[in-house]
Amino acid sequence: MGDNIHQPLGQNRKLARLPAGRPRRAWTRPLLSVAALCLVIGGAAWMSLSGSGIGVGEPTLVATQAKPEPATPDPSVDIASGEAGSAADTPAVDESLSHLSGQSGADIAITLDDDGEEIHKISPVQRPDNRPVLLKAPGQVGQNPRLAHLPDPAVIETTAEGKLPVRGPDGERAFDVYARPWSGTRGTRVVIIVGGLGLSQTGTQYAIKTLPEEITLAFASNGNSLQRWMQEARRAGHEILLQVPFEPIDYPANDPGAGTLTVEAGAEANLADLHRAMARTTNYTGITNFMGGRFLADADALEPIMRDIAARGIMFVDDGTSARSLTDQFAKTLGIPFAASDMVLDATQERGYILSRLDDLERTARRNGTAIGVASAFDVSVDAIAIWAEEARARGIEIVSASAAADDPER
Repeated sequence: MGDNIHQPLGQNRKLARLPAGRPRRAWTRPLLSVAALCLVIGGAAWMSLSGSGIGVGEPTLVATQAKPEPATPDPSVDIASGEAGSAADTPAVDESLSHLSGQSGADIAITLDDDGEEIHKISPVQRPDNRPVLLKAPGQVGQNPRLAHLPDPAVIETTAEGKLPVRGPDGERAFDVYARPWSGTRGTRVVIIVGGLGLSQTGTQYAIKTLPEEITLAFASNGNSLQRWMQEARRAGHEILLQVPFEPIDYPANDPGAGTLTVEAGAEANLADLHRAMARTTNYTGITNFMGGRFLADADALEPIMRDIAARGIMFVDDGTSARSLTDQFAKTLGIPFAASDMVLDATQERGYILSRLDDLERTARRNGTAIGVASAFDVSVDAIAIWAEEARARGIEIVSASAAADDPER
């Protein structure tokens, strides 16, 4: 007993075999380290085999590398018909395509822009029935912002003239697909459409860079590099329209430019010109007129044009410059989404005048709920609109795109 009075009662049998006088901690530390190491190695092996991460965040997407494809022109970057693309317009593919396993069925390609930044291009794959997979979440309004510069194959048909808008197999409309979302509230709404883009490279670039994304941009169908500018505008968040020239009352003394639709040309020639104009770019929600005092007032000339627009699932926006225009009547009869401008904002190219017209537009919107104003892409107009838009938001005015203010029979 005398030799064992310092031994604790009920000692663990394994520890009882330790040499006398050696602290237990010195022997147990290696055992605990080995056990901890086994736990770490085992956990890492389990995570590797299971393919899942720690936590309850978003599911892990597993990407598989696809076999590199030969270099071919990019079908989603369609440089305007008849125009030679430059190296800046068509970025080189930096990595081969890969596929998202079990996700949208989309082909992903990584490209580099002029500044060396990565751009992820997502192209839909074909389903077994040869119908494209729509890259849009259920219930989503408009395109995903990351895909807004890419034509949606469901609402595009390839023709001899080029890519034209068309109703999709399930009734999809370009009017809906390319529309810019808005709040849906019943407050005061203002639509501002800036037209004439594509005619001047510096003016177009300045307008896209300066104007808030809520402003709708209208590209002249006889402009230059429209597909390139469309992509820049859509990436910047803008909804876009295609501005088509129509015959004014004093034509040809007052000539809207190449591709003008005229009364004397007849339906066949006018439809051919319309389709050539439509094929210059993609991703627009509708057509708006440039001039057209005579053409838009002639029922026989206008009817085949409006019927074609109706069949293609796009809207018509009347710029409001012709008091005798019949576009609203045809839109109601044919079920075309339609909107008409309340006023021209920059008939005089002077900053104070433009700001006063914008104030008039706001008063009209407060009285009627919605008001639409049109302007041209002059620098003074762009600057005045950008300043006014920032101040208007602080006054509770919501600036919405043209599609948000359209009268749509299918809504």
